[in-house]
Amino acid sequence: MALTIGIVGLPNVGKSTLFNALTRQTVLAANYPFATIEPNVGVVNLPDERLDKLAEIFGSQRILPATVSFVDIAGIVKGASEGEGLGNQFLANIREAHAIAQVVRAFEDSDVVHVDGRVSPASDMETINTELVLADMQTVEKALPRWQKEVTGKKREASDVAALQAVQTVLERGDTIYSAIETEKLEMEPLRELGLLTAKPFIYVFNADDSVLGDEAKQQELRDLVAPAEAVFLDAKLESDLVELSEEEAREMLEMNGQDESGLDQLARVGFSTLGLQTYLTAGPKEARAWTINQGDTAPQAAGVIHTDFQRGFIKAEIVSFEDLVDAGSMAEAKAKGKVRMEGKDYIMQDGDVVEFRHGGPSGSGKK
Repeated sequence: MALTIGIVGLPNVGKSTLFNALTRQTVLAANYPFATIEPNVGVVNLPDERLDKLAEIFGSQRILPATVSFVDIAGIVKGASEGEGLGNQFLANIREAHAIAQVVRAFEDSDVVHVDGRVSPASDMETINTELVLADMQTVEKALPRWQKEVTGKKREASDVAALQAVQTVLERGDTIYSAIETEKLEMEPLRELGLLTAKPFIYVFNADDSVLGDEAKQQELRDLVAPAEAVFLDAKLESDLVELSEEEAREMLEMNGQDESGLDQLARVGFSTLGLQTYLTAGPKEARAWTINQGDTAPQAAGVIHTDFQRGFIKAEIVSFEDLVDAGSMAEAKAKGKVRMEGKDYIMQDGDVVEFRHGGPSGSGKK
């Protein structure tokens, strides 16, 4: 399961600078609108210190962490849903993402022009959300008459049309769909085929300077603007400097800036949490690896992430918690202490489970 987060925002808010830091790639970061013409895609490892310990215990030759894909999408301006700026081609790129990270400028710098001539996080977010809402309204208005005909022809359930109309009501008052899913009890399953942009989870990334990063009251004001969505505060320029340093030097720079976690690590972690994801671990002489699953997935569903045959032929899962394994020092000792369990098809996976699957398939039984 690959997690993809689309990075959006107005021009010149620091999206490409952030992307450079995220991916350790060099994409054009320029002080003028539309520097990003095609979306840049980068795959980022999700930091996980547990894998280093597993590799030590099992003598693993390599470490394979879970990954997050970030897509840097060009700056959106007022009228993008009607083709202004570079228009709908970028809205289409967002449809492929699982979540949207909206980068919001919260720094003052006279050398970096603001597309609207002033720095206003609230106004910037309203501009982006309005364009996404308008794009969704176009999608809904186009789909609605077609779906109504399909109901008449008994090719679609009337409840699907009712779900679409409920979403239309939310959009017409200017709200994002995601913000209303719980309060309006929206039925989203029939609408997945439409790829509605504002139905995706939002994460707000405030690209801030010291006046914000060092002021908890200012941060709380910004959090209140986006609640209940998650907010991440970082300095994109600092993040891009950090990735050029050694691990020890980066830690020292963070401490000098009063931080114990980089903004990039925070963003990847928040992205996982926002989407309700977690990881389980496998380890052996060849590799120590983290696998991404949904919170609440069963053992067979988790096995299917490795290979569909593992899910179909699932027999049982040998599981020990990471903490118990580390305390024991080895798998053999963990078994001797009774910390290793055999779980069946109904077992709900927990974050940090260290697993070996037993399965049967076309070529007989096996392990992973």
